[in-house]
Amino acid sequence: MGDSITPRFGNMKALLGIVAGAGASYGLYKLISSSSFRKSRKGTRNDSSNVSTVSLQPGSLLAKHLKTLLSCLQFSNSQDDKCRMLLTLANASAFVINQNLIREYEGIPIIAGFLSDPAADVRVQSLIALNNLSMNIENQEQLTVYVPKVLELIETSPMNSELQLCALRLLTNLSVTDKHQHLLKDSIKLLLSLFVLNISVFFQVQTLKVLVNLSSNPDMMDDIVQVQAPASVLLLFDPRTVPAVLVRLLTFAGNLKAWRPSAQVAAELRQNQDSLFRLMLDESSQLHSRVLPLLSHPEEEVRLQAARVLT
Repeated sequence: MGDSITPRFGNMKALLGIVAGAGASYGLYKLISSSSFRKSRKGTRNDSSNVSTVSLQPGSLLAKHLKTLLSCLQFSNSQDDKCRMLLTLANASAFVINQNLIREYEGIPIIAGFLSDPAADVRVQSLIALNNLSMNIENQEQLTVYVPKVLELIETSPMNSELQLCALRLLTNLSVTDKHQHLLKDSIKLLLSLFVLNISVFFQVQTLKVLVNLSSNPDMMDDIVQVQAPASVLLLFDPRTVPAVLVRLLTFAGNLKAWRPSAQVAAELRQNQDSLFRLMLDESSQLHSRVLPLLSHPEEEVRLQAARVLT
């Protein structure tokens, strides 16, 4: 399109139209007006907040603006500016046309590069943008390269942190279809541990969404049932567990129960004392006794999923 890396400020002001909310609009306005975008000129930052809010509309961010924004992002050294630009790209990525443009402009590697940024806030905004981009099937092909890094962030981030939650949301989108689920086969132990250690319903639900996606694929079952599983998983099959968690936990268990290994395979799996197979599928499992009381649960969906497990 012939756009240079240096931003054209007259056109860049049109970017305000993609941001919903006065705070975000103000942030982007400062970004556009800031001298930090000018490679050859120095000046003062315009801190004016008198910017009208314009609702996000499909196509309101022009292709040339996206290209310019991605270029600016590559050269920014300011944590605040990087966060604002990534937020703007995340908002733009709510629309398919922009999802495609960002991919075509090689924006996915640029955005994913900030998964290694030293600032946690920048990593969070990078994950949010990538999560929106992952709604596009073609984008998922490129995003799978970053699965190891996303798993690393989940494992090393503080428990119950926004960073951890955003990473789980991205994995949820990437695991919706069977195509990329094999990339997560080594993460099942981590996900189970994360589930039982978390006291946050949001985190438990998000972790279970990934596990439910993976367990819906019969080709993943061999890897899932062999994983070393915390025995405390069974304790959450309890009427006092939040229904949103309980329904998904029962769905996960139902997916496991629907798998029918041969007698030889079952005998081999039985040798692993701490496996998920022994915990939830073996004849010695306490799963049946834990789920039985849930047939009387006040929530219909809990009762339905409990019946599926016991069938």
